[in-house]
Amino acid sequence: MKVIIATDGSSFSLAAAQEACRLFGRMKETEFTIVAVFEDVPIAATEPFALPPEYYQEMTDAARNQAQHNADRTAEALRSGCPDANVAVEVLSGKPASQIVDLAERIGAETIVVGSHGRGFWGRVLGSVSNSVVNHAPCSVLVVRSEPAGDK
Repeated sequence: MKVIIATDGSSFSLAAAQEACRLFGRMKETEFTIVAVFEDVPIAATEPFALPPEYYQEMTDAARNQAQHNADRTAEALRSGCPDANVAVEVLSGKPASQIVDLAERIGAETIVVGSHGRGFWGRVLGSVSNSVVNHAPCSVLVVRSEPAGDK
């Protein structure tokens, strides 16, 4: 079974990884893929807001490094709960929901696990990644709802 765990570094994502471990970790053939997605920094090319290209590169590098840190941290949490797990890490750039769905299609995932921030109606209207993944995924999606301390 191929399972994708999407992470944004929040405790909601860590709770999703723990739930994935609990549900799928004892299955011998399970392959977990942790995915973190960062968005490229949009370039403001009009004067007086234009910045040198080096600044945009530094901001993009910082976003990529943060996404890598988030993915590694989630993989570490998954491995601590499921020490025998087969875990791969992907760091992608683009719109998070689109990249998660595309990855699921590309690797033939059977389940995507995401955490929910539980922001309610306006959060969904303004752009919930978990909601978009549920509506566009080629496979089952498990949305883990939790109330971790300090994230609400």
